[in-house]
Amino acid sequence: MSRQMVRPGGRSARVQASVHTAVRELASEVGRDALTVPMIAQRAGVTPSTVYRRWGDLQELLSDVAVERLRPETAPGDHGALAADLTAWAEQFLDEMSSPAGRAYIRDALLGDPDGGNAGQCSAYAAEQIDVILTRASQRGEKVPDVETVIDHVVSPLMYRILFRPDGLGAAYAHRLVTAVLDPTGR
Repeated sequence: MSRQMVRPGGRSARVQASVHTAVRELASEVGRDALTVPMIAQRAGVTPSTVYRRWGDLQELLSDVAVERLRPETAPGDHGALAADLTAWAEQFLDEMSSPAGRAYIRDALLGDPDGGNAGQCSAYAAEQIDVILTRASQRGEKVPDVETVIDHVVSPLMYRILFRPDGLGAAYAHRLVTAVLDPTGR
């Protein structure tokens, strides 16, 4: 929900950080499916009512944690040319999102997302990264597609395949998508 997207300060930020840390630690110790709000609250040093008041339920909390985990930690690499930059980014996106952890984060982000805000935030992360790549290429004088074209022709098919047809999915597929979006005539 949108209230979760606000970057809180002070005590609120400390509560969010400690609860998120508790979720990540406990998920690795006991497994995600064994998590309960009281268990998380105890580990985080807060009351269960604090968790319910802030996140509503366990699924919304897991969704909030997932969105944070899906946030890119670094800017996309600069390999000197649009095709190289976008291919490297697409391969890394595919690698991270198709991993068991990535797929679990995607599932959690969407399941606890009744208003679509978390899905929108995850999409914004990809769009921001692509915008960096396209802006860099444009400044080098390269002809670039717009962000939405790359979302439609690279990110969308990758995400669909990750979620619904993961068999045989690899870097070659990501490379083909990038090649097609950068040279739609096939030359």
